[in-house]
Amino acid sequence: MPASGKALLFDIDGTLTDTDALHLEAFNEVLGPYGHAFDHARFTQELQGFSNASIGERFLPDETVERQAAIIGEKEKTFRKLVAGRIRPLPGLMALLARADRANIPMVAVTNAPRPNAEMLLSGLGIADRFRVLVIGDELAEGKPHPMPYLEGLRAVGATAAASLAFEDSRSGIRSASSAGIATVGIRTSLGHADMIAAGAVMTATAFDDPELLHFIAAKMNW
Repeated sequence: MPASGKALLFDIDGTLTDTDALHLEAFNEVLGPYGHAFDHARFTQELQGFSNASIGERFLPDETVERQAAIIGEKEKTFRKLVAGRIRPLPGLMALLARADRANIPMVAVTNAPRPNAEMLLSGLGIADRFRVLVIGDELAEGKPHPMPYLEGLRAVGATAAASLAFEDSRSGIRSASSAGIATVGIRTSLGHADMIAAGAVMTATAFDDPELLHFIAAKMNW
């Protein structure tokens, strides 16, 4: 059991590293031939934070489930090519992870991204070993925005929702974490403050070096 049931739970894309523009580019490249074009606003409303199965169902309804998976799989391959060599942590992230390690507070990565993407990003950041658990939404019965991924993250490290914090950049992710009962911080890589608060975030910040955020985390984690 972690100290007092505490844990820090993080989404990956757009939260640990700012990759959303590359996902948008990959979606347009792969889904464009199927009649879809996405701008930033449509991306944040309809794609960001949703599971690949859900995206396939909505945007490729005339394809078989197998073909949907194959097409979205091509999008993920395209993204991995685009992001290679361009993986950088958000400001303040490394210092926060180091502080949590010193306090013996477990960290969990919770994502709807496929496992190869998640592992590539964590490895590219050099922080794969910092996370006790990597929860993949598509490997569960329900992905985000359902609370199941975050509930699984809590369960895996023996943490409680009331004592933990989550960090998310999408409406879908904020709904998932907050529905699991976890106070959720919105990281403003793609969405604005008002959108995140409306989705259920308790506060927002541009990155992990925000003084107000650091004070909030310190008070919640009691360090």
